Amino acid sequence: MLKTNKLKEKLQTGAPVIGTLSIIPSPVVADILAASGLDFVVIDAEHGPISFETAQTMAMACETRGVTPLMRVGGVIQSEILRALDIGMHGIHIPNIVDYKDIEKIAEFSKYPPMGNRGFSPFTRTGGYCGTNGAKLVGEANNNTLNIIHIEGIDAINNIDKILKYDCLDIIFIGLFDLSKALGKPGQINDPEVIGHLSDLTKKIRASGRFAGTIATSKEQMKSFIEMGVRYILYSVDCDMFRKAYADIL
Repeated sequence: MLKTNKLKEKLQTGAPVIGTLSIIPSPVVADILAASGLDFVVIDAEHGPISFETAQTMAMACETRGVTPLMRVGGVIQSEILRALDIGMHGIHIPNIVDYKDIEKIAEFSKYPPMGNRGFSPFTRTGGYCGTNGAKLVGEANNNTLNIIHIEGIDAINNIDKILKYDCLDIIFIGLFDLSKALGKPGQINDPEVIGHLSDLTKKIRASGRFAGTIATSKEQMKSFIEMGVRYILYSVDCDMFRKAYADIL
């Protein structure tokens, strides 16, 4: 990516960043979300019906308002990681990480040499559609692109020390809903055991020099997570925010 990553710059100041998940495949919705002043929008192609073509126009909408576009892909899938980055995402969310072997693949798929072996074409949106940008793209993309992995199960928690040794990671996102499911408490994201894991992981992640992230579904919860040391907050999902607004009226 040739553009400055404003989200990365803000995180490095120590300030928390607030974004949301967008599951609705619409550049107009992305523009509305960005108009709110969010720091970032995560375009969700794991659970949402969003195509790469639509995701690209959603990214454009975010950028016009100075909001960072990110994309959640389906997993450690080379073709999806490559296409998400080539269409201009400033970073990728990769769900369902289990152990360090996943991280090795992420580095290979998302970073150019010497860090990885990402497929190379400057004739993309991220390359400015220009062959002469080739050398510049390879030189800058590794630093400008954010890699965000999801810790969502017990195996990943047990392997966190090995996972944190890899330099290709920027943000470690603790998926509270999947974690609650793994603990036999689906949807109970305020359960003490779930929050205990979040607190322990946040301490380890911060000690490693990375940023801890998670999802919040209320202002009170968001404030408590920030006080805990979480700096990357996904606040709810666009479809639920819209639904709740109208449900409250009714």
